[in-house]
Amino acid sequence: MKKILQAVFIVMLLLVAISRVSAESVEDKIRVYQEQIASLNSQANTLSKQITLLDSQVKLTTLQIEDTKRKIGVLDNEIGELTQEIGRLEDLKTKRLELVLHRIPQTYKRTNAPNFGGLLLSKNFSDFLARAKYLIQVQEEDSSLYKQLQLTQMNYNDRRDVRESKKAEQESLKKQLEKHTADLASQKKQKQALLDQTRNSEVVYQRLLAQALAEKQALERALTDSVKVGPVKKGDPIALVGNTGFPGCSSGAHLHFEVRQGGAWIDPSSRLENKTVKDDQNSGNDWSVGNGSWAWPLSDTIRLTQHFGKTPWSWRYSYSGGIHTGFDMVSTGSEVIRAPADGDLFSSSQSCGTSSIIKIKYIDHGGGLISFYLHVQ
Repeated sequence: MKKILQAVFIVMLLLVAISRVSAESVEDKIRVYQEQIASLNSQANTLSKQITLLDSQVKLTTLQIEDTKRKIGVLDNEIGELTQEIGRLEDLKTKRLELVLHRIPQTYKRTNAPNFGGLLLSKNFSDFLARAKYLIQVQEEDSSLYKQLQLTQMNYNDRRDVRESKKAEQESLKKQLEKHTADLASQKKQKQALLDQTRNSEVVYQRLLAQALAEKQALERALTDSVKVGPVKKGDPIALVGNTGFPGCSSGAHLHFEVRQGGAWIDPSSRLENKTVKDDQNSGNDWSVGNGSWAWPLSDTIRLTQHFGKTPWSWRYSYSGGIHTGFDMVSTGSEVIRAPADGDLFSSSQSCGTSSIIKIKYIDHGGGLISFYLHVQ
């Protein structure tokens, strides 16, 4: 039996060692891909590099998913062990509490009996001393039992706190896992979109990059080369949805709505009021978006064709680190674009590419906050 227990103990140690080596191996691979991605980001922007970059991101995210699942599994085991230990401590606490509650009345009777009564009941003085010594021993045992009860309660509370901490850690990891899983699906979608849009051609890839850059440069010129139209109020009509800039920097009629704070791009949803829109980027599903106070620039029903941030098309925007800097949208109700908030309206027309003209409106809301409206009629 002893040999069997020793063998089981050795197997458990081996499993722990293998698990630790496996975890270290995954973490090493994660670091390698992180370094590889950092290196790729500093290289010249070519289609081959972009494909390799997306492949590395997919592999990195896959490893992160594997590592996160492993950590969740480890916490599952630890939480299970803690739950068993808490159950054992709870049983022990209950038994000790029952014993303490039983002994207290008995001890009270003994210690509060008149001394002369104990003397009368004793056969002799030696018997009386023995009885007194017994009472002292009982009191010491009761004190020890009470301390054990307190210690059990402390251990119980400590184990319960540790378990709750690990549960919170596990919930955090589960949220990370959800994010990694969504990122992986998005990265695979981005790679497929890149191949579809460029037709695996370096020439097409560079042309699309140039078009995206031309749009950004046109917008920058508009900030210094524009005509002030005048003040507008929230809800005032300011333009119509158009396709200006085609074919140099537009592929169809839509509104590119962008917001900058202090010259930096910000997610438009942080300014727009909450609204349910059709999310054409994700199969046309309903999407509740927005947590600000601005009105939406288009009326219902709004179809959001491209989000802010990483999208299947955002690889084109190398100047912004590969993020789409605004919302692309259309409306099935009206082509009228309305001011989302008060400010001063400006208008500009700029060249975009070799033969296209893009029309841009923007509203200066004050305090370094500007909203932009591209491709208007």
